[in-house]
Amino acid sequence: MSRLFKNSLVNLITIFACLSAAPLLANSAIKNLLEQHCLSCHRGNDREPGAVDLSWIRNDNSLIAEPELLQQMVDVLNDRIMPPEEASELSVRDRNVFANLLRSLRVAALERAPVQLTPLVRRMTRFQYNNAVKDLLQLNVEVFTLPERMMREYLNYYQPSTGKMPDSVRVGSRPLGKSQLIEPRLGGVAAFPQDLRAEHGYDTQADHLTMSPLLLESFMQLGMSIVNSPDFHEGTVGVWQELFAAPADVDASDLPEIIQNRLQQFLTRAFRVTVDKATLQRYSAFGVVQLERGGNFTQTMKSAVAAAIASPQFFYLGQHVGRSDKGGKIAVDDSEFALASKLSFFLWGSIPDDELLRLATAGELHRQEVLSAQVSRMLDNELTKRFCDSFPAQWLQLEKIVSATPDKTLFPEYYFLKYNAGMNLMAEPLLLFETVLVEDLSILQFIDSDFSYRSPMLTTWYDAANPVAFHGPGELVFKRVPVTDRRQGGIFTNAAIMTMTSRSDQTQPITRGAWIATAILNDPPEPPPADVPLLKNVDDPADELSIKEKFASHQENASCASCHRKIDPLGFVLENYNPVGFWRDEYRDGKPVESNGVLLGQYAFSDVVEFKDALLQEKDRFTAALAKHLLTYALGRKMDYRDALAVEAIVKATAKSEYRLRALLREVVLSDAFHGSKRKLVSK
Repeated sequence: MSRLFKNSLVNLITIFACLSAAPLLANSAIKNLLEQHCLSCHRGNDREPGAVDLSWIRNDNSLIAEPELLQQMVDVLNDRIMPPEEASELSVRDRNVFANLLRSLRVAALERAPVQLTPLVRRMTRFQYNNAVKDLLQLNVEVFTLPERMMREYLNYYQPSTGKMPDSVRVGSRPLGKSQLIEPRLGGVAAFPQDLRAEHGYDTQADHLTMSPLLLESFMQLGMSIVNSPDFHEGTVGVWQELFAAPADVDASDLPEIIQNRLQQFLTRAFRVTVDKATLQRYSAFGVVQLERGGNFTQTMKSAVAAAIASPQFFYLGQHVGRSDKGGKIAVDDSEFALASKLSFFLWGSIPDDELLRLATAGELHRQEVLSAQVSRMLDNELTKRFCDSFPAQWLQLEKIVSATPDKTLFPEYYFLKYNAGMNLMAEPLLLFETVLVEDLSILQFIDSDFSYRSPMLTTWYDAANPVAFHGPGELVFKRVPVTDRRQGGIFTNAAIMTMTSRSDQTQPITRGAWIATAILNDPPEPPPADVPLLKNVDDPADELSIKEKFASHQENASCASCHRKIDPLGFVLENYNPVGFWRDEYRDGKPVESNGVLLGQYAFSDVVEFKDALLQEKDRFTAALAKHLLTYALGRKMDYRDALAVEAIVKATAKSEYRLRALLREVVLSDAFHGSKRKLVSK
């Protein structure tokens, strides 16, 4: 698309008129427009690898048959990637008209396309397994230590039902401090390996959560180690009396029935579905055999429970999705239990509670008003702390702060004793996320917040006029403070992000730009080609070129230009923040920092404050990006073109609620994408 529709408004009006009359155009004007403005570059002959060939398009029928291509064309227009800078300029009006036309064709394409979503089956993550076992057995201790849970709560400050975060909170750092070592947990229980976060994704991704024979064996051993832990007893297990305690004054002949009755309720919760007779009898018979071999009642029930929590029915999460029948109609799987499980693991990181199972049993959960009410109920529950412990840390890639090692000579203030400032830095964005959720604030606070939570160290960290205060291990006190300097506040200008996207001795504008493209815009760049040469003289102070001018050479390579035109402005706008997040106006060599640029080829900015203003002009784009992050986390899969209409519907509904986070979460749960079909809920 080297030149697009500069003088083609008459043709476009004709197209819209035809679209209103019939979804398919017999004599397509779009083919002529493509020939005039696109095919000089996008033709099948002598093209660069990866280039898009549009020469095969004959009419609108051709495009409607390719919904993925239509989505790509919409994206490059929205992102102003096409036409390229060297081509003739396309007016904003013409660009919007063309993009709307393509969207109309895309709607027709997706409505006609069969729903072919493969059911996803994935195991629980380590984080989810810990939570599920805790809730199932009502443990008042952790099953095992979870370093991936980055922040530890003290004094139960997280109370979402109040709608208000305290002005002062106390937290500890799990991976960066010693708090994980003093955490109450079951002794003798070894966790299976930590689940790694997928590239540009989450640790919930189905294609990463495989089950090897070795891991399956670990699950078997894990179940037994849990129930046989010396810390597994009446004082730590909330269901001890109703499940494990030996019944008093009963005849031995009554024990098989008692075992069966106790297991029926337990297995229903464990397997998240009404347990069938065959399964119940199998587990009951296993218990009876244990008794006949001379085992006591409590140990017999422990063995049955160990077998259950090591069963694939427990640790596998099945996803029931819509599918097409022979007539092309959508036959929606009516599994209420699958919906209850999907919702619970999304917001609570664990199994459904009794209320969700009750509604599933009654066949009521699929009703829109019921599901919406359940989302509200669940968001007011303290169990959403698990969502806050998992999603934002992965969304923001905060695990990178753990391995950050700023140069000790250049940044000695980052280190104290055997700890480092990362303990303070990483808590700031996590507490911001928790506050936005608890107080139901706008997600735009993530771009430009008017408050923050800061420890004494962080307070001086952002104030260059004051020396950094050294505060060490253990509990950290964070106080809510107003943010009046717009160079601070929000997510991407805090010190944690600046530190983890830098080298030990200097910033990395490309890394920072890629982070913003991924986390904030949900448009991660493609991996660089293998044959890209390294930039020369980037670290040479004698070179008269500025840092920005040196990096501009990336765009001289055609295979690099498209990505770097997109990510370079996103990274260089943050160059005023040094490798540990301190503000600077010039580099160590005295050269001034250049942070100006253009966002999305449309919004010119001179500094980070104007950059924030530009992003706030694209609030729907940010909302869509965050919605896709949430859906990817919830569903265990990447979003693709088939989800585009669902995401747009989520954004539209969230905008009506002033972009509040709880509204966004509710719309995600109510969306077609979450349910895997075009028809998902009954409104009445």
